[in-house]
Amino acid sequence: MAKLSSVEKNNRRRKMSQKFETRRVKLKTVIYNRELAPEERFEATLKLAALPRNGAKIRIRNRCEVSGRSRGVYRKFKMSRIALRELGSQGLIPGLTKASW
Repeated sequence: MAKLSSVEKNNRRRKMSQKFETRRVKLKTVIYNRELAPEERFEATLKLAALPRNGAKIRIRNRCEVSGRSRGVYRKFKMSRIALRELGSQGLIPGLTKASW
């Protein structure tokens, strides 16, 4: 089980990312528009830099929904490899069978 504080920090980042997503997209379109004046683009860059860092989507870490583990997480199941194996062996994940040969 991961530290609860790191799981909560990640959840806060998810909420903040959703909150600032539209603002960030608008500012980035202004920044990457080469037809605008350089002063306008620079002003948009400063506004983007003033936004909180945790509002960026890149700061979100994929974590296991079951254990909170940050490494070895399968995106399809939103579970770590360890939790997936345990629940799969118990037959709790539909469509998943343990390989045997």
